[in-house]
Amino acid sequence: MDNTNVVTAKRTVASNNAEGEKKMSFSIKGGNKAKNITELIMEIIFIVCAFVAVAAVLAISAYMIFSGAPALMEVGIVDMLFNPVWAPTASTSSFGIAYIVLTSIIGTAFAILIGVPVAVLTAVFISEVASKPVAAVVKPAVELLAGIPSVVYGLMGLLMINPLMYKLELAIFEGSETHQFTGGANMAAAVLVLAVMILPTVINVSLTSLRAVPVSMRQASLALGATPVQTIFRVTLPAARSGVITAIVLGVGRAIGEAMAILLVAGNAVNAPLPFNSVRFLTTGIVSEMSYSSGLHRQALFTIGLVLFVFIMIINIIINKLLEGGAEND
Repeated sequence: MDNTNVVTAKRTVASNNAEGEKKMSFSIKGGNKAKNITELIMEIIFIVCAFVAVAAVLAISAYMIFSGAPALMEVGIVDMLFNPVWAPTASTSSFGIAYIVLTSIIGTAFAILIGVPVAVLTAVFISEVASKPVAAVVKPAVELLAGIPSVVYGLMGLLMINPLMYKLELAIFEGSETHQFTGGANMAAAVLVLAVMILPTVINVSLTSLRAVPVSMRQASLALGATPVQTIFRVTLPAARSGVITAIVLGVGRAIGEAMAILLVAGNAVNAPLPFNSVRFLTTGIVSEMSYSSGLHRQALFTIGLVLFVFIMIINIIINKLLEGGAEND
């Protein structure tokens, strides 16, 4: 009798468990309709977002072309792009932006040459060399640097870098009767400020790319007898190449598009892009004159914006080609 009760109890428990599992289980087929609706809604959202992004680029491109082309056609492409004289308010107006264009190209190039090696090596230090306590101090400091407004960089350059540049200028051109002294507001100061400004962008993106490299690649390199330095420069950095190049692209965009900080430290005068000349960048040219411009002068400022837009597009295309070439080589 006892055995019969035990068997009955076991069957009851098994039956209850089966019913519980049946209630907790669900059918994939039964939820297909709801899933299909969800997938359709999300697909529509993704398409709309992509369309908005593409439409924004097309709208900006069309606006810059329609706004900047009239002055370019009226003044003449050759006269505007290759004439160094910018005098829109003179009795005989001149709208040459050759020096302004060269200043932006050369200033950005030197800022990249100075800032990128420092930024990439800093990212390598945080990712590969520094101990955890040190990295925990350096990384927040870099992130704090990224949050500083542009005008603060400009004030820093105005109060710290410009006086140093002026002392150097006095030492180099002492007794010169032809040099026009700038008080330290020159291209060299602007380059240094830009080099500092691009550091946090390049460091953060490069650091993310370096940390994405699998640890197994480093271990394999060390196991084959490579030193830590060889592993960094021959394994880790090449593996993170695409991310580092992306960081450089963002740094170029930050440098070539900066206005407020450069307006404070570069002197804002249209001169040949020499280290101790006061200079004007494309962005500062637009910012400093847009408030009082009108007519052809205003259209010429839009043309400067168009030239700046074209430069950034060309840089992006070149970098994308480099990335594609690197991917094919891999």
